[in-house]
Amino acid sequence: MSIQTLQKKVSWQGLFALLVYGFMYLPILVLGVYSFNKSRYGAIWEGFSLRWYRRLFQDERLFAALGDSLKIALVAVSVSAVLGTLMAIGLSKYRFRGRSLYLGISYLPLIVPDIAIAVSTLVFLASVAIPLSIWTAIAAHMVFCLAYIAVVVSSRLSGLDPNLEEAALDLGATPTQALVKILLPQLMPAIISGCLLAFVLSLDDLLISSFTTGGGANPLPIEIFSRIRTGVKPDMNALSVLLILSSGLLAAIAEYLRCKGSNQAIKG
Repeated sequence: MSIQTLQKKVSWQGLFALLVYGFMYLPILVLGVYSFNKSRYGAIWEGFSLRWYRRLFQDERLFAALGDSLKIALVAVSVSAVLGTLMAIGLSKYRFRGRSLYLGISYLPLIVPDIAIAVSTLVFLASVAIPLSIWTAIAAHMVFCLAYIAVVVSSRLSGLDPNLEEAALDLGATPTQALVKILLPQLMPAIISGCLLAFVLSLDDLLISSFTTGGGANPLPIEIFSRIRTGVKPDMNALSVLLILSSGLLAAIAEYLRCKGSNQAIKG
């Protein structure tokens, strides 16, 4: 391949990447710009203003919805962290009949559409006559939180040296002591990373929340969706910018912890 052909190929690849990233992030940039628009109407620019951010922080209904979302996400992630870690360790260390089938079923929520999970959960709750509440929403969120945490922890487990745990057992440690003092400290970066990722996904989820949350709770995504049905309002632009920044920060921290844990495993 000649140098000119290679340069043309690289230029076309760069142009294609630029178009893709522009399609993905240009709407977010426009959203951020108009969140500082003084005008009530998004298409008319009247000057820079923090008016909608000030109004956003005075909205008690939004803060109540944020509280419900945080409660759902924190409880679902906390329980899923324990169950997902134990599930990943069990699937990694033990061989039993039907393990491959169980492994595939465990990770199925990662590829099943949210609408399918939401509808199936709602049908199940209706069939066993369980009334919808914030606790049914928490149980539904645990379905995908558990899978995401288990995947991240499993990827970390595959890079660990099994000799460390075996050496601890040979030196007189019980299996529980080896788990708590040897294995869990090595898995902690992956556990935290998986929890942060699951937290962001739970906080932003709309479909599953709308199908499984009862009248006693109003998570933030449902509140936002109810407000934009009649048109996007400027304070929702401001809220969207804050959510994008906070979600991006949490995702960056999760990726940093995951990479840090992987590098430590390689060096070890």
